[in-house]
Amino acid sequence: MKASDLRTRYLEFFEARDHKRLPSSPLVPNDPTLLFTSAGMVQFKDYFAGRATAPHPHVTTCQKCFRTTDIENVGKTAFHQTFFEMLGNFSFGGYFKEGAIDLAWEFLTRELSIDASKLWVSVYQDDDEAYDIWHDVVGIPPERIVRLGKKHNWWGPVGNSGPCGPDSEIHYDTGIENGCGQPDCQGPACDCNRFSEIWNLVFMQYEAQEDGTLVPLEKKNIDTGMGLERTTTTLQGAQTNFETDLFRSVVEAIEAASPKTLTKADMVYRNTIADHVRAVLFLLSEGLMPSNERQGYVLRRILRRAIRAGEQLELAPGSLATFIEPVIDTMGSIYPEIVESRDLAHRLITREEETFRRTLRDGERRLNKVLDELTSSGEAVLPGDTAFELNDTYGFPLEMTQEIA
Repeated sequence: MKASDLRTRYLEFFEARDHKRLPSSPLVPNDPTLLFTSAGMVQFKDYFAGRATAPHPHVTTCQKCFRTTDIENVGKTAFHQTFFEMLGNFSFGGYFKEGAIDLAWEFLTRELSIDASKLWVSVYQDDDEAYDIWHDVVGIPPERIVRLGKKHNWWGPVGNSGPCGPDSEIHYDTGIENGCGQPDCQGPACDCNRFSEIWNLVFMQYEAQEDGTLVPLEKKNIDTGMGLERTTTTLQGAQTNFETDLFRSVVEAIEAASPKTLTKADMVYRNTIADHVRAVLFLLSEGLMPSNERQGYVLRRILRRAIRAGEQLELAPGSLATFIEPVIDTMGSIYPEIVESRDLAHRLITREEETFRRTLRDGERRLNKVLDELTSSGEAVLPGDTAFELNDTYGFPLEMTQEIA
């Protein structure tokens, strides 16, 4: 199944079940507590908190999202992205845990025909209600239901306060051969590539206060998020998101542009470029410009990570901007704003690449010299004054020094 078909079938499935389809909100939200829209529920915060009335008790969306929490994992793992699309269905005071679980199970196992025996679920450690629904109503055996703590199965709030609650995640088991093989592997909670989290069902029942206390919401709500990229990977039988039709064209363009025969180690750089070029294009389409603060700083950071990855693949200067074309070919019909931003993106990416390549060569030369000296002397910690020198004298970003060192 193509990603475009999954997107359509999801929205139509929930429309047929009394959900109103709403458009994606911008990547930069109208919310001073957030830098980016990181989940489908961001535009509905006031509905969840009871501060406003939703246009319909149940809605469904395909939301553009951007996250930097896992930026160091992008390219290294099978399933992490910065920019991604989140399919979601939401209930404002309507159905709750059993309704959300029933709808998710029906869509996955009947609409998409995913093998139920490949699906595992995790629940918050104290959420007996969700556990019992999965076990007694759906029929999942206990060995495929995992209880986890707040780190894994508690969602929100977005920012310092707001709606939150326990959640239940649905994971696809790609096979034990894709696991880490460690005796202490935590299953769906492990960062190995065996399990792919494809859907998160959040049971929004509290309002977190600034001081950390939880106040029960007057109405219980449902917020779900299905990763379009991860579910496409499952449906297409791919090993990673980068092998799906969402990335295939841009990945092939990067490989063709590199004079190297790419090794397994090079795939990290290839995947980093593929992810970051997509993200840069979408951020630029919303009017963001590279800068040294807030959203503009994040945009510059991921652009510079892509430039450094390009250097590792020995890409010719100016190559990076050309990779927006396959992204537009793949996604432009759904998101016309990226088509309209084509010329601007070409100019800005090219300019940033020219500037940062000079910085990169000078800074890496100095950093590698220091690292060689440390190795020769048997030391393993880069002095703070060296990191400061690289940033102050060479303009070399601190986070890039950390990654390389």
